[in-house]
Amino acid sequence: MCGKYILAQAAKAERALGIRRSRWEYPPSYRVLPTEQVPVAVSQHGERTAAMMRWGLVPFWAHGVPLKASTINARVERIETAPSYRDPWQRDQRCIFVMGGFYEPHVNADGSRDQFFLHLADREVFGVAGLWDRSRRADGSWIHSCVLITVPANRLLAEIHNEKQRMPAILAEEDHEAWLAGAKPEARALLRPYPDELMVGWQVSRRVNNPRLPNDASLIEPLPAG
Repeated sequence: MCGKYILAQAAKAERALGIRRSRWEYPPSYRVLPTEQVPVAVSQHGERTAAMMRWGLVPFWAHGVPLKASTINARVERIETAPSYRDPWQRDQRCIFVMGGFYEPHVNADGSRDQFFLHLADREVFGVAGLWDRSRRADGSWIHSCVLITVPANRLLAEIHNEKQRMPAILAEEDHEAWLAGAKPEARALLRPYPDELMVGWQVSRRVNNPRLPNDASLIEPLPAG
């Protein structure tokens, strides 16, 4: 499960995702949380486009009302069958979350949890596969929302995220177009663990769990050794 991540700077995100129109505008964040508006890339009329959507999918049939169950992460094993995700999957409503890194907890023997920050060794900005949907509220307005897809953990994430042993479906840079606009079998084949040798992680302060504390670069600083 991925419940917190950091945003990539907008101009870098646009270059990394090949955004050609409707540029992103959003403030920096080192602690993006569920239900916030987040930047994603979608394919419209054959062109890669920037959009801002609610993190936490609200299915079209929910009349704009967020579900009680969490819809921030969709397990790859359920995207074709779960009621909330199967329709976006069937309609090819795929998106790419843009990140600079993400956080996962490690559960210790005493039940306490340490937070770890993870990012890629080969790219400063990377994309994670997701699905999006839109739902019409009672007042006629629309809510656009998204869910990121998780896959089984690679070796590094299995050690860190030892309770759930899941990780975001990180996409190789050359696979962005296939995910957004490829046929379903081609897109489905991209949902696999990212190579652990291309990832780096370290323990950070538990302050990242407290949304009342400053949201700045200090959240990703490694804890001192020992």
